[in-house]
Amino acid sequence: MSPRLHGIVGRFDEGEAFTAALRQLRGAGYQRLEGYAPRPMEDAHDLLTRERSPIPGLMLAGGAAGLVGSFLLQVWAAYDYPLEVAGRPLFSWPAFVPVSFELTLLSATLCGIGAWLWLTGLPRLDHPMFHRADFGQASQDAYFVCVRGDDPQFDFEAIGDVLRKAGAAQVRGVQS
Repeated sequence: MSPRLHGIVGRFDEGEAFTAALRQLRGAGYQRLEGYAPRPMEDAHDLLTRERSPIPGLMLAGGAAGLVGSFLLQVWAAYDYPLEVAGRPLFSWPAFVPVSFELTLLSATLCGIGAWLWLTGLPRLDHPMFHRADFGQASQDAYFVCVRGDDPQFDFEAIGDVLRKAGAAQVRGVQS
């Protein structure tokens, strides 16, 4: 069984050629792009970001679940295990606010961290790009653009041509 192709990688020596390649690939309709650069590049970040993140919505849902769950748990405990103090009613909602607030924040935070780990695929100890001999230069002076093999418009030759025309010093496939 042959290894699956992770994508096609173009290596660039200059940041301008790197961002130009990203613009050309994005303009050609490629969606699954990865970029590796030795320094933060705002233009590249804008070209690489895809759709909106679902994390805020998941955090809102987790926070709402924590709020409702904690409030219901306290109401159940107040009636199932009654404790009458100074003539207060059993359902004294102001006493439930601090715990409900804290569990809302805790649930939202845990949902956010879990969603972030799930969406980013972490913890990932190995990545196909790590097997390239020259990938260590991505933290020094080289720029890499990868068009993933699961892109809907993936065509090895067409992507290679776009990368070469943009000024790639080297174009190679990377196995998964």
